[in-house]
Amino acid sequence: MSTADAQELLRQDDGYRRLAEQHHELDDQLHALTERPYLSTSEQLEEASLKKRKLALKDQMEQIVRRYHAHSA
Repeated sequence: MSTADAQELLRQDDGYRRLAEQHHELDDQLHALTERPYLSTSEQLEEASLKKRKLALKDQMEQIVRRYHAHSA
């Protein structure tokens, strides 16, 4: 996906924008965890959960991009 496509979808598609915002929030949380020198067991589980949720959001965003390309073609 090009940056132009992402910018266009952020402007036009509320669903895509919400997913992108959630993805960014999870990325911030994940970054905060990875800055720690040591993660407890519960923090390791939280890290894995954040990564899975972030990936699921990315998959949903990609589905929107594919639909966008299919309709604009």
